[in-house]
Amino acid sequence: MEETPLADRNAQVPAPVDKGAWTLVKEALHGTEQDLTRLPLGRAIFLLAVPMVLEMCMESVFAVVDVAFVGRLGAEAVATVGLTESILVIIYAAGMGLSIGATAMVARRIGEKDTERAGRTAVQAIGLGVVISTVLAVAGIVFARPILAALGGSPWVLEHGVGYTRVMMGGVVSILLLFLINAIFRGAGDAAIAMRVLMLANGLNIVLAPCLIFGLGPFPEMGVVGAAWATTLGRSAGVVYQLYRLIRSNGRLQVRREHVALEPATMLAMLRLSGAGMVQALVSTSSWVVLVRIVASFGSTALAGYTIAIRIVMFALMPAWGLGNAAATLLGQSMGAGDPDRGAKAVWLAGRYNLMVLGTIGVLFFVFAHPLLGAFTTDAAVVEEGATALRVFSLSFFSAAYGMVITSAFNGAGDTRTPTLIDLGCLWALELPLAWVLAKPLGLGPVGAYLAVPAAFAAMSVLGIVLFRRGRWKTRVV
Repeated sequence: MEETPLADRNAQVPAPVDKGAWTLVKEALHGTEQDLTRLPLGRAIFLLAVPMVLEMCMESVFAVVDVAFVGRLGAEAVATVGLTESILVIIYAAGMGLSIGATAMVARRIGEKDTERAGRTAVQAIGLGVVISTVLAVAGIVFARPILAALGGSPWVLEHGVGYTRVMMGGVVSILLLFLINAIFRGAGDAAIAMRVLMLANGLNIVLAPCLIFGLGPFPEMGVVGAAWATTLGRSAGVVYQLYRLIRSNGRLQVRREHVALEPATMLAMLRLSGAGMVQALVSTSSWVVLVRIVASFGSTALAGYTIAIRIVMFALMPAWGLGNAAATLLGQSMGAGDPDRGAKAVWLAGRYNLMVLGTIGVLFFVFAHPLLGAFTTDAAVVEEGATALRVFSLSFFSAAYGMVITSAFNGAGDTRTPTLIDLGCLWALELPLAWVLAKPLGLGPVGAYLAVPAAFAAMSVLGIVLFRRGRWKTRVV
């Protein structure tokens, strides 16, 4: 076969067209059919990051909606939600871990332009999610009462709240699949679909929650259990829409009937990737839990201030997670296309964007810490304590900018072991002991615990940058 001259091959690639900011935003929200491995990097990151940031925000809305409505039922009902959420942390960790493996493998296949293998990989991920979530769901339903009792649930919680926990645990399949299939869409570069899935799920939850909790209109009054049903039905509707888009999609990824066959080797490879991802999620969440215990030892005022500050921080980090996910997708697809250097450039560019975003947010938090805390509480002591925490945490934003993007990038390349070891070293081996030493033996109190956070993030970023520059992730085969 006669080879196409280089000039002709280049002519077959349409030249990028300059677009205005609003046009790019609309394209990002609608979804783009352009090949992300051939777009200018800045545009590709923008098209992925916008819907991914909104997706992250939508995920955080579930818990906020539940607490907002359940709070009207009293402290015991809120305690039920809180205890159940502490159980679901393990489920979320499993979902995030499986998502890391699914995103890495699907992105690699899409970058290779092997849509057949991408479709089969998606099926293996879903099959793995169904098996794991079914086991967890059955265990959660059967052992809901003893688990709540072990966590210190009150007699009211054990009598009236078990139903809430059983419904939520029964809906674990929808939780894991929602995480997992959205990760598949992100790996394929269809981030706008993942965003719309969570908009649908949240919309239904917001509508159904007050109806089922308080018995509005034709709906029965179910109390706290109604909140669980609203959340589960909303998530389940999101999963149905995900499956519809996978089967009927005209996007980058489509699952057809011939793809539906279990491939144990692919499932095991994904499980190996995801296992380290699960450890990452557990290390991260558990470090915050231990930090809470250290702060709580200084009284309810310190704990209340810390709690408000950390919720503000977590919401502010949504853009960082979105940019990190965008970098992971672009790196995975670039490696599949045989151009890891382009993927590395995408990571550094996403890190610079993240530095600008988080740096700006950090400065605003430092300057306006008191007004921000005052929007959540009128207790002057809590405002003072929370403002101190927020200012200290904001110092970590500059280093976290690159650290969060690079951690996601390792995962996107299929190297889940490196960020897991970084998290273990910087969060468990450094942050938690340092927090205790500064707060207790050195007598700095809660401020000492807060100072350990920017120290840990700085260490994570430096270590991540050094290891990423070594480039061993380029040899990963997924």
